[in-house]
Amino acid sequence: MSDVPIPSPARPGAPTAKVLAVTSGKGGVGKTFVSANLAAALARRGHRVLVLDADLGLANLDVVLNLHPKTTLHDVFTGKASLQSAIITAPGGFSVLLAGSGMVEYSRLTPEVRTEFLQVLQSIIPRYDVVLLDTGAGISDVVLFAVSLASEVLLVATPEPTSLTDAYAAIKVLATQQKRQQIRMIINQTVRAGDGRAITGQLQQVLDRFVVPELGRPVRLSHLGDIPGDPAVRDAVMRRQLLLSSLPGSPAALAVSQLANKIEEAIIRRP
Repeated sequence: MSDVPIPSPARPGAPTAKVLAVTSGKGGVGKTFVSANLAAALARRGHRVLVLDADLGLANLDVVLNLHPKTTLHDVFTGKASLQSAIITAPGGFSVLLAGSGMVEYSRLTPEVRTEFLQVLQSIIPRYDVVLLDTGAGISDVVLFAVSLASEVLLVATPEPTSLTDAYAAIKVLATQQKRQQIRMIINQTVRAGDGRAITGQLQQVLDRFVVPELGRPVRLSHLGDIPGDPAVRDAVMRRQLLLSSLPGSPAALAVSQLANKIEEAIIRRP
């Protein structure tokens, strides 16, 4: 872990970062694992990537990456540290901006939190190609605010019924409150090839039946890809290592690399 200078701002008129929210309806579905390894995969492709830990009250990106930051977003928000000092290099070649864990004052969206978060994000996006917002799970006001700042939503779910029920609830809120017309689905811990596409199709049918008529406009779920159930994932998480670094040839690592390819083609390279 080391402090790094913030990359120079893009030239006037040059593209700024694509801001992607990685979120989920339910906790424990591997959202932070996806954020971290996806960042590493995109960094390997030459993109300047930053992961912002937007789970302001229950942050755990530092645990996944085995980082011990001297400063966090809390210090930046309170003026105790500069933004530059809080951005550090993670294993995998990308940058991270970590939040403190157990901060009760960030469990709800106050005007102060909203203002500080916006200022931080506005300072970051001219200096990176991709900013991944690793949000909390669920539909709290803090989570929804973080998601609202992204141009694209990557929603992580697993095939379990509870995960899919909560994913549907999150999709419905994003479609109604934020008027999202497209949400990209990542299905983690799949058992068979094609599971994720089938699950996405089932969720789309429910949306078309119950939500779309009420809204009067289409809402499209786009199946971005699957990550198969893989014992290597648990091993990497327990060791606090990136799967792409420790076991790059494992099925889950290869799947994450394929997700990065799709994101590069469908989102990053898109004007």
